[in-house]
Amino acid sequence: MFTGIITGMGRIAAVQSLGDTPAHGKRLVIETPAGYLDDVGLGDSIALNGACMTVTTFDKAAQRFTVDISAESLDKTTGLAQTGPVNLEKALQAHDRLGGHLVSGHVDGLGRVTHFAPLGESWELRILAPADLARYVAYKGSITVNGVSLTVNQVRDQANGCELSINLIPHTVENTALGVLAEGSQVNLEIDLIARYVGRMMDRPAAAA
Repeated sequence: MFTGIITGMGRIAAVQSLGDTPAHGKRLVIETPAGYLDDVGLGDSIALNGACMTVTTFDKAAQRFTVDISAESLDKTTGLAQTGPVNLEKALQAHDRLGGHLVSGHVDGLGRVTHFAPLGESWELRILAPADLARYVAYKGSITVNGVSLTVNQVRDQANGCELSINLIPHTVENTALGVLAEGSQVNLEIDLIARYVGRMMDRPAAAA
């Protein structure tokens, strides 16, 4: 489990193929900030842009670690198949503060940035969420965008989904990889964990007595 509070901004330094067919995945080499791997061990979970991955190797001296990502995961996420900045979050520990909201690290779908521009001292980020996720997006509710826990300020329903508006403070723009987004960028979305289960319960009729 995660909280959506980014603990470091890393960089995908290399993407290596694990085979010669589309069914094969990739191995990612991730560069991290100094000291980030001091408490990390093999098999630990680290979310990359909101997608939970397993540490397969690490080099604390070089501040690098690797993860293997399947073709299925690559197909269901964005921003993990090429080099560039990436949001990092280590898995939640039992004694940690829950500063954001409960995040599973399982990407529910891809959104598209429709607007990203300064608004006063902050930035307004608008994202078009697909129709199958639109029902889970609520005013003042939580959503995870590329691994970052954010609050929805406005929701506009559309035929092909919904456009949600988010306010980003300067600290978030400067300390996460959200600052590199632009109109047309794809983003990983994870809906609120509680909303997912409520939706399931509402969809499934109660069992007959």
